[in-house]
Amino acid sequence: MIGALRGPVLDVLGPTELLIDVQGVGYRVTVSPRLVATSRPGPDSLFLHVHTHVREDAIVLYGFLHADERRSFEALLLAHGVGPSLAMAILSALSPAALSTAVLEEDVATLCLVPGVGKKTAARLLLELKARLDLPNLDRPTGGDDRASARNEARAALAELGYGPDEIASAMEHADPQASVEDLVRTALRDLARQR
Repeated sequence: MIGALRGPVLDVLGPTELLIDVQGVGYRVTVSPRLVATSRPGPDSLFLHVHTHVREDAIVLYGFLHADERRSFEALLLAHGVGPSLAMAILSALSPAALSTAVLEEDVATLCLVPGVGKKTAARLLLELKARLDLPNLDRPTGGDDRASARNEARAALAELGYGPDEIASAMEHADPQASVEDLVRTALRDLARQR
């Protein structure tokens, strides 16, 4: 299975497909329309985290700039009735942070913004993704003396979701010192979604 590719873009093959040259071999990779819009053929290397999808009639590579996008894509594929096309549509509309926030807040309306996702599908996805996205447990109460602990737990939760130390520090910089772990994570995820 191919897990990653690095090489220059040889060609843009369509609204969601790039041809990547890896040491003389051209790989067709399905990516988001947003990535296609910013990709141009040329000598600069592009690094993609890849999910290899095997079907009876084809092997299709799906490429992502960030590892958390691939993790979210693979979690979506495990949900009932979600194929690669719908998973890509969801991740084209929502960043992994925005998707995590929607799941944490049980926000059906946000998922319904994705073309092809109705209320029933959104509600089912929220239930299934709660287990599959490996979201942090935010149910532990924090008392008045535990605010530093709440911030530490929020940082740990963001790290579990795949964010790096710099991203976490930036997202927590203006955090409300009185906020609960759940509120800290939700606010940080919103900030991180805007940054990406």
